[in-house]
Amino acid sequence: MTRELRKTPLYQNYIDCGAKIIEFGGWAMPVQFSSIKEEHNAVRYGIGLFDVSHMGEIEIKGNEADEFVQFILSNDANNLTSSKAIYSAMCNEEGGVIDDLVTYKIDDNQYLLIVNAANTNKDFKWMTKQSAKFNVIINDVSAKYGQLAIQGPKARDLINKLVNIDVNKMKVFEFKKDIKLFDKTIILSQSGYTGEDGFEVYCQADDTRHIWNHLLEYNVTPCGLGARDTLRLEAGLPLHGQDLTESITPYEGGIAFAAKPLIDQDFIGKSVLKAQKEKGAHLRTVGLELLEKGIARTSYKVLDKAGNHIGEVTSGTQSPSSGKSIALAIIDRNAFEMGKEVIVQIRKRQVKANIVKKSQITK
Repeated sequence: MTRELRKTPLYQNYIDCGAKIIEFGGWAMPVQFSSIKEEHNAVRYGIGLFDVSHMGEIEIKGNEADEFVQFILSNDANNLTSSKAIYSAMCNEEGGVIDDLVTYKIDDNQYLLIVNAANTNKDFKWMTKQSAKFNVIINDVSAKYGQLAIQGPKARDLINKLVNIDVNKMKVFEFKKDIKLFDKTIILSQSGYTGEDGFEVYCQADDTRHIWNHLLEYNVTPCGLGARDTLRLEAGLPLHGQDLTESITPYEGGIAFAAKPLIDQDFIGKSVLKAQKEKGAHLRTVGLELLEKGIARTSYKVLDKAGNHIGEVTSGTQSPSSGKSIALAIIDRNAFEMGKEVIVQIRKRQVKANIVKKSQITK
């Protein structure tokens, strides 16, 4: 029996716009509205608008919410205020990344965690299991929220004209509650997944279409998952399920900045991450730039020049900005050297590539 895909409040808008729709994490989502390259360039040079309402929202509150959030996150939430958010991993006991997520401190002992769509149910069950010794209440409130991302170098000027605060003073992972946008009440966050300046809007699910339609009146380009993937890869940003998994730690997956192994408090996975912090992880994530024709796909082998297997590709694409084939790969740390030439096994062909910085945004 075919599983029915879940739909965001904007599904009918996709149909009306003639968007190409695919299955993603159990959701029917637009891969593109016009073309991936056009949408990609709109974000790099102007403003792009993404529907990310498929993302999960999990609420944690209660007298021990502060302690519980600190226990389940790899990053340090101690200094969060009611206007700040942090990016973090949520790890298992072996340090593997169950999910990477953004945590908003809504109020004292009240948090909103934004998790990946495909992981929402799994994350909720994991948090519920881990909460047994804490005085907290955990709710999956995903159905209540719509989420839109307005991204690009011109996004800040536009948002500043549309809301009742000065967003020029907002910094990355800062957010404001009870903001008015087209007469609807939203949470406005200075965040995104494109490598560009931008904002994310959290609204009531029923308000999503109203806000989306009004934003399109301002020469904003609707964008799909295709551009979202090329943009995040150029920025060197990981995708859970490919670049991060339950068998890859934050140190191996290139998000060491989201780990806090030296703090005094205990948290899940701390012993493994502390050892990797002190001794180094056996694996590391690198950027690759192919020197010959081909696209490096997930799971393709990476070899050294002698033909020894040193790792594998986790994500790859052709960069719309540079026209080059780029990838993220996880390799043996002893094989790492910036600028080093390696080989990517693309089916029966061996294609030369260089190890480069993960972020390869070029304009």
